[in-house]
Amino acid sequence: MYQLDNLQNAKPINTEQVEQIIKAIIAGKYSWACVLMLRFSGYNPIDYIPYRTYIRLLKNNYLLHGTKPKQAEDSERKLNVFDIKSNWVSS
Repeated sequence: MYQLDNLQNAKPINTEQVEQIIKAIIAGKYSWACVLMLRFSGYNPIDYIPYRTYIRLLKNNYLLHGTKPKQAEDSERKLNVFDIKSNWVSS
C-alpha cells in the first residue's frame, strides 16, 4: 500500500526536465540524474541520499554553473536549496 501511495503522489516530469536528466546521464553524472529525477517527481532527495553526498552533488552540479540572464531571478531560489528538512532526524 505504501508504494502505491507514493506513486499517486508523484508529479509528472515535463519534457524539459527529462532533457536535463538525459543530459546528466550522457555526461556520466548518474548520481545527479537521480537527484534530478527525485526532485522533478516531487520527492525530497535528502530522504534518499546522505546529506553530505546531496550537498556535494548540489555544489558540483547546480550551484557552480553560471546563470543566464533570463535565469537571474532563479539565483535566489538556488540559494534556498540549502534549507533542507530531513525526516531522518526528528526535532
